Amino acid sequence: MASAKDIKVAPISAKDAAAVVKRIHYSGSTAATSSLHLGVFLNGRLEGAMQFGSPIDKRKVLPLVEDTPWNGFLELNRMAFSENLPRNSESRALAVAFRLIKKHYPHIQWVLSFADGAQCGDGTIYRASGFHLTGIRQNKTILKLPSGKIVTDLTLNVNPQKMGGNASQWKKRGAKPLAGFQLRYIYFLHPTAKERLTVPILPFTRIAEMGATMYRGESTRVKQATVGTTDKAAEHHRPTRSNLSQASPKTQEAD
Repeated sequence: MASAKDIKVAPISAKDAAAVVKRIHYSGSTAATSSLHLGVFLNGRLEGAMQFGSPIDKRKVLPLVEDTPWNGFLELNRMAFSENLPRNSESRALAVAFRLIKKHYPHIQWVLSFADGAQCGDGTIYRASGFHLTGIRQNKTILKLPSGKIVTDLTLNVNPQKMGGNASQWKKRGAKPLAGFQLRYIYFLHPTAKERLTVPILPFTRIAEMGATMYRGESTRVKQATVGTTDKAAEHHRPTRSNLSQASPKTQEAD
């Protein structure tokens, strides 16, 4: 039986990464700002992809770490792994990705990512991979249109003509934010960057305290309130992979 040590992480084309993300990721979409695409292989087959790039609104998140150069950080825009990959492949692949970034892009000081606690999960993989929790907020930006389509307010505001109106206009037509939370995580590649963090690092227990827990697209807070018990089995299973978030460096195996 294969283990996480058997996977390989290597650069892939934007086209190949997009195909994997569109097929596996719960959003079914890629991030237009992605510029670094890493594939996750098992027995020579592409079974996952990680896309890194700039956040859509870079000016808002750059001040999270003081004195960060404009090109000094990346966002993990998308992470999509198939169910064919062994247990713990996500944390293994992230560890390899961070080694590659540190080696080939030493100017990158930290990596930002968000867990979608309104549709997917509260960041189990990020916590297992050494990320720090730096923010939890109630979702106000992911909207459900009257048609049932899920879209971000930023997408509506950037492409109002294509989308049939901006976020404000759609809200007047009945679009509503999805219930849930958005959780912000940061991984520090440079130790000094952590010292320059301008927001508090939150304990992971804060997630449950705020009622922001979600697993496999289901709020565990709601589940516990309904059933009256904690699903201990969930602690031993990873989130569904389909529901996960420059010049190419050389291939590196997960060894």
